[in-house]
Amino acid sequence: METTATKPITRNNRAINLYFLQETYNATVNDKTVFRKYVDEMIAVYPELFPHDIAGGYTLKEMRYSKKQNVWIRRIDVNDISYTIRPSFIMPYMTGKTDEIEKALFLRKFSVPFWALAYVFGKDHMYWYRIAQSLGRNSIVGTTVRNPEDIPRNLASDEKHSWILGNKVYVATTVGNQCILGASIAVDAGDAALRKAYGVFKNEAQCLKPNYTPDTVNIDGWKATRNAWLGLFASVVIICCFLHIFIKIRDRAKKKYHDIFTTVSSKLWDCYHAERKCQFSQRIRRLHEWCKKSKVPEVILNPIAKLRKHITDYSTAYDHLNAHRTSNMLDRLMQRMDRHLFSTQYFHGSMAAAELSIRGWALIQNFAPSNPRTTLKHQNFQSPAERLNKFHYHENWLHNLMISASLGGYKTIPPNPL
Repeated sequence: METTATKPITRNNRAINLYFLQETYNATVNDKTVFRKYVDEMIAVYPELFPHDIAGGYTLKEMRYSKKQNVWIRRIDVNDISYTIRPSFIMPYMTGKTDEIEKALFLRKFSVPFWALAYVFGKDHMYWYRIAQSLGRNSIVGTTVRNPEDIPRNLASDEKHSWILGNKVYVATTVGNQCILGASIAVDAGDAALRKAYGVFKNEAQCLKPNYTPDTVNIDGWKATRNAWLGLFASVVIICCFLHIFIKIRDRAKKKYHDIFTTVSSKLWDCYHAERKCQFSQRIRRLHEWCKKSKVPEVILNPIAKLRKHITDYSTAYDHLNAHRTSNMLDRLMQRMDRHLFSTQYFHGSMAAAELSIRGWALIQNFAPSNPRTTLKHQNFQSPAERLNKFHYHENWLHNLMISASLGGYKTIPPNPL
């Protein structure tokens, strides 16, 4: 296995993805006047899908014919750089029609194996594997978040333990507003490796909004995680997860010391529900004193003592009303990641392949439709990405993902020509 973490995905993706009706596309692409008019309308309505330099104008270039999909593709020139205009009904690399692929990719949300997709939808397992992997080349932040001002400022993060060919690795995961915003693999749980892995999120976020820095991040208290975030964002406020204290006590005491556990857990959550910072601190001190006086078992006393010692790391949340005091949102998403990795028996190839795999999975989680009852509950916004943006480019989730991934989700493209 490779000994260094995978570098951030920074491909110079020069495909501009736009919504086109397939029935009218052929007539549009062959008529320069009509095509230019349509592109101009898209620039006016959805400027975020285009390179910034397009404000200075563009020229139409030659068309190219795809034998794979029997479709003409037109290119444009912006500031001496060539870009391909790709309709959303065509998948990247001309691998297929979006409408013919979206149901199979939807099943990847539930980790249906590639051989099963091949059995139901045809092709072979490697065909579906390559399509899923290709999603991982897009920026997770830039694809998921439409408006730079909507990048969540209150985050939660943790590392998911996994394996590549039997070697231990860690998936550094960042979430916000119910969306996975970062998923990158670290070769170990040390400061340098985690800083590099979480740095992928920083690079993508600041590509979308150059001065972006989060207000708070909720972590489980692991020192290397804290150091990684403070090394990346000096002003971020670290908030330790209160839930982890309860979980630590529950896992060690619920069965063996059931009655004591019930009493302590009730008192602990009473501390959590304190309305003010000073009240919270006072209740924690009283709980610690009660535990010592009552001579509760060490498996209960030690986490309470640790909470008392580091009380500032927990009470800081009262100064940031929108901060996450617990990792509930993160845990729900990481439970899905856990099930996904278990069903695939973890990673089997190179570090680069593993990185693409987990990033592609994250984007499917962000864009694939939720349960209809959940959708109805959230004003008919069908996916976490739609709920974050309060917007979608297309009713179909995969079309919406493809359009959102215009320029690979990287809004600032290095100005080196093809």
